[in-house]
Amino acid sequence: MTKLQAMTEGGARLGWIKGQLAAAVKVGVTPLEIDALCDRLIIEGGNKASFKMEPGYHHATCINVNSGMVHGIPNSVLFQPGDVVKIDLGLFNHGYHLDTAITVPIPPIDPKISKFLDTGRRAEAAAISMALPGNSVYDIGKAMQQVVEGDGYNVVRDLTGHGIGKQMHMDPYIYCYAEKSGKRDILSVDQTIAIETMYMMGDWHLVEDPDGWTLSTQDGSMTGYFEETVYITANGPQILTGIR
Repeated sequence: MTKLQAMTEGGARLGWIKGQLAAAVKVGVTPLEIDALCDRLIIEGGNKASFKMEPGYHHATCINVNSGMVHGIPNSVLFQPGDVVKIDLGLFNHGYHLDTAITVPIPPIDPKISKFLDTGRRAEAAAISMALPGNSVYDIGKAMQQVVEGDGYNVVRDLTGHGIGKQMHMDPYIYCYAEKSGKRDILSVDQTIAIETMYMMGDWHLVEDPDGWTLSTQDGSMTGYFEETVYITANGPQILTGIR
């Protein structure tokens, strides 16, 4: 099986699982229940959970609520009305990793939250549209930053997207902003990258929780997170992990 075949197959599976998890996020459900569902669906498909292959981590997902940005360890705290839940998940298929994330708001949804999440979706789409042969990582980050900051929010500075394939995290770093050093990383055909729109309503500075994993906004502001694994073709980007 070729790289493209393995990642296309794995991406389709992961996109479907992402949709199942998003639909399962409701009041009274816990992050641990979402994680268990993810683990079961990955195993049933004959795959492995990429995150469980990371040293020291024992879950199929990272789940963050409200001000939580990334790396949240699934816990038993019940989801509440109005929560904004971020689910990050990965899958290993025939020697290749896929990575994706989605943000799910729980009703009642504040109009400010709807606008905020729409910004994230548009920023992710804008960033992906720049994943073209000959473009650079700088172009991706610039497109993402322009959409997010144009709507009055901030992008993460301390975290990045990444190359992906036989390893979960590979070069290059995919910045969420117009980082000048990214101009050196030129994109090419057959490259696979994980483009991550990580942003917040308030200040971009993050703080690590006592668990040693979870990163949250220092000022307690709301965060959003959208991620897709993208394959770069001669004709442009192909999203491998789109929701199904």
